[in-house]
Amino acid sequence: MGAGGRLSVPNSPVQRVPHTKPPFTLGQIKKAIPPHCFQRSIPRSFSYVAYDLSLAFLFYYIATSYFSLLPSWLTYLAWPLYWTLQGCTLTGVWVIAHECGHHAFSDYQWLDDTVGLILHSSLLVPYFSWKISHRRHHSNTGSLERDEVFVPKPKSRIPWFSKYLNNPLGRALTLVITLTLGWPLYLAFNVSGRPYNRFACHYDPYGPIYSDRERLQIYISDAGIFTASYVLYRLILAKGLAWVVCMYGIPLLIVNAFLVLITYLQHTHPTLPHYDSLEWDWLRGALATVDRDYGVLNKVFHNITDTHVAHHLFSTMPHYHAMEATRAIKPILGEYYQFDGTPFYKAMWREARECLYVEPDEEGSDKGVFWYRNKF
Repeated sequence: MGAGGRLSVPNSPVQRVPHTKPPFTLGQIKKAIPPHCFQRSIPRSFSYVAYDLSLAFLFYYIATSYFSLLPSWLTYLAWPLYWTLQGCTLTGVWVIAHECGHHAFSDYQWLDDTVGLILHSSLLVPYFSWKISHRRHHSNTGSLERDEVFVPKPKSRIPWFSKYLNNPLGRALTLVITLTLGWPLYLAFNVSGRPYNRFACHYDPYGPIYSDRERLQIYISDAGIFTASYVLYRLILAKGLAWVVCMYGIPLLIVNAFLVLITYLQHTHPTLPHYDSLEWDWLRGALATVDRDYGVLNKVFHNITDTHVAHHLFSTMPHYHAMEATRAIKPILGEYYQFDGTPFYKAMWREARECLYVEPDEEGSDKGVFWYRNKF
C-alpha cells in the first residue's frame, strides 16, 4: 500500500506520505506526461456521453418493458439490480458533467458549460454553483482554513457527542447518514464544507460562497434545478410517485452516495497530511490525496477513482488520458504518490474508524502539518 518504504505511524495501519517540499516542480511533472494527454476531443468526449446515456436508456427500457412480466418473487431481485446498474451508470454521467466543470470536455467553455448544465441539472445538481465551490476546492486542497469540502477538524472543534459515535454502531449510523443525506445537506447547508461567517448555501446567489460577478450563474443553476424538478413533478402526476421513485429516485440516491464516498475516500486517509497557513502550498496540497481502486467501477466512473492525483495536478486533462498520465508521473512523484488498493467498502469502514480528527505531532518542528488521529 502506498508508494514505498516509509516509517510506520503510531495508531495507523499504513505509512505516511511525505509532507516536506517536493524535490520536483509542477513543470517537471508536466514534462513527464505525453503532450497528447492534454488534448481534448469533442467527438471522443461526446462518445462517452452517448455511451452512458444509451446504457441508462437500455436499463430503463428493460425495467419498464419486462419487469411487469416477471413472477412477483423475481421482481425482488430485478429491481435492486436495476437500481444498482442505473445508479452506477448515472454516476458516470455525473463524472462527465464534473469534467465539463473543469473545462476538460472540449476546447470551448460555452460547450462545456452547456453540456455540464444539462447533465448535472438532470441529476439535481446546481452546475455553476457546484463548479465555483469545486474550483476553490482544487485551488485550496489540503488547507485546513480554505479548502471547501471534507475539511477535517482539529480535536478542539470536534462536537462533544463524537466520542459516543466512536464504536461500530455509531460509525455505521454516521456512514449511513453521510451517504444518504451528505450530498443534499452539503448543497443546502454547507455541511462538511468550509466554515463561513454566515449561512452558506449552494442555491443562494447572495450567499458568502459567491462573488457579485458569479450571482447570475447561480440563478442559471437554480433555473436548471427548477426545470428538472418541474419535469419530475409532471412525471409524478402522470406516472405516480412510486414509479418515479423506482425509476429515478433510488438510482439518484446511489449516485449521491457514490459521489460522497468517492470524494471522502480521495481526501481522507491515515497517511495524508493537512496543512494550516504556516505550511500549506498548492503543490503539497494537491498531492495530499490518494488514488483508490473500485474494481470494474473504475471504468464505469471514467477513472475518477484511480487517477485522482493526476486530476488534482492537471484538472483540465480529459479523463480518457488520465490513466496514461498517471503512469507517466508515478516515477517523478515517487513517495509523494499514494495509491490504496483496499476495496472501497473496507476502506470506507477503516477511514471512519481511523480518521476522526487532525492534530500536529506533539514532538516535531512541523506544527503547521496536521495528521489524522483515531483516539479521543
